[in-house]
Amino acid sequence: MTETAHPDTVLIIDFGSQVTQLIARRVREAGVYSEIVPFQSAAEAFARIRPKAVILSGSPASTIDIGSPRAPNEIFAAGVPVLGICYGEQTMCAQLGGKVEGGHHREFGRAFLEVKQECRLFDGVWPAGTRHQVWMSHGDRVTELPPGFSVVGTSTGAPFAAIADEARRFYAVQFHPEVVHTPDGAKLLSNFVVKIAGLKGDWTMAAYREQAVAAIRAQVGEGRVICALSGGVDSSVAALLIHEAVGDQLTCILVDHGLMRKNEAAEVVEMFRRHYNLPLVAVDASDRFIGALEGEADPERKRKTIGRLFIEVFEEEAKKLGGADFLAQGTLYPDVIESVSFTGGPSVTIKSHHNVGGLPERMNMKLVEPLRELFKDEVRVLGKELGLPESFIGRHPFPGPGLAIRCPGGITRDKLDILREADAIYLDEIRKAGLYDAIWQAFAVLLPVQTVGVMGDGRTYEYVCALRAVTSVDGMTADFYHYDMEFLGRAATRIINEVRGINRVVYDVTSKPPGTIEWE
Repeated sequence: MTETAHPDTVLIIDFGSQVTQLIARRVREAGVYSEIVPFQSAAEAFARIRPKAVILSGSPASTIDIGSPRAPNEIFAAGVPVLGICYGEQTMCAQLGGKVEGGHHREFGRAFLEVKQECRLFDGVWPAGTRHQVWMSHGDRVTELPPGFSVVGTSTGAPFAAIADEARRFYAVQFHPEVVHTPDGAKLLSNFVVKIAGLKGDWTMAAYREQAVAAIRAQVGEGRVICALSGGVDSSVAALLIHEAVGDQLTCILVDHGLMRKNEAAEVVEMFRRHYNLPLVAVDASDRFIGALEGEADPERKRKTIGRLFIEVFEEEAKKLGGADFLAQGTLYPDVIESVSFTGGPSVTIKSHHNVGGLPERMNMKLVEPLRELFKDEVRVLGKELGLPESFIGRHPFPGPGLAIRCPGGITRDKLDILREADAIYLDEIRKAGLYDAIWQAFAVLLPVQTVGVMGDGRTYEYVCALRAVTSVDGMTADFYHYDMEFLGRAATRIINEVRGINRVVYDVTSKPPGTIEWE
């Protein structure tokens, strides 16, 4: 999407904080479009985007170290409002003539800010003379203000916890307003973008849909697009958006690798064919995939085999259609940010269905990624806007390699069938108990362990099924879901009674970290 699509943009300069994405989230929640750029390319982005306001993020770096990151000086000369957060406050002061020192009292975690005087950043939220909880995470601190600034808030360890130069619309805080531990933080960020920068706060999914459709038309022209439809929310929303833009120039290809949940492939095909009338090729390649995976126990080899076969099948089907000029992917904004992260940190692995790596080059196609500016929850809102049913939009995430990584040890067709049945019963019980939307992800795992059991008068020797359920916001950290034992007993009884091959059920109470959400 071109930068002209968002005339009212807030530019967030990332100095490497773990929570920079949260700043973008809070700004967007205030109805204003925001974009994150690493500090090394900030000058170029500032000139290209011409933002209406700038926010400087936190950082693990120290401003007093030689070679530590700085903001481009042109942002301070451009007449736009600037907000510095934590490290952003320190570099702002260092660059504008103040002083920052290390070795003072460090503040990590909850602190209390004393509001010393009225300020537009606190307007309607924090009156002078009041005290409020904030979240601190800093070792260095400002010791001398640049000319034009005054102190508007202090804390025990930070005499310059909040500062302002109202004339130039420069503001800075030592705490983190973007995290939930600063309860009023979102209101302060909203004040900055709406009241101080004067932005309308009218960036909605309806507006995004309109801009995205226009941008797709401009990019694709008369070209043909193919989209790998996985049955997940991201690829489905991308497909609907592109179909709205270019109609039958889009063909979706759903590759059923035999590793999906019970009836999943059929339900996805039915929904798309009946409700959306868009060209869709469904390929049953389950024999090919399961044949290649039979007996494979190494998780990494499972993933690689699935990825390679997916590309082969997809390529064959695309050739039958006479090829295409563009490949559509459901890449999201967190993937984009992390792939340009200046720290070179590990980027989120885009699930195998979307990340059909190597295909664009092999088939000489360009990428269309209409969701690359959105966070996951925004994609769900867009899905609603496009008419996807609620039951589909709220579905739990599902990994690209599917049930292959929920079947530790060697894979066989029988084990996949047993797992599919157990998983369907477990999810059915969760829905009946009204818990589905309270849980981020839930699934069954078939363990490569058999145990002795008694059924009727007979002795059994069958598999153990582990149940997993977690709560999370973004999948980066997760806590196990705290069921009551009655629910677990009910689900276990049904699985043991109804699924031939399982005689014992256990519940996984590992959080992430130290565990991962999936077992492989």
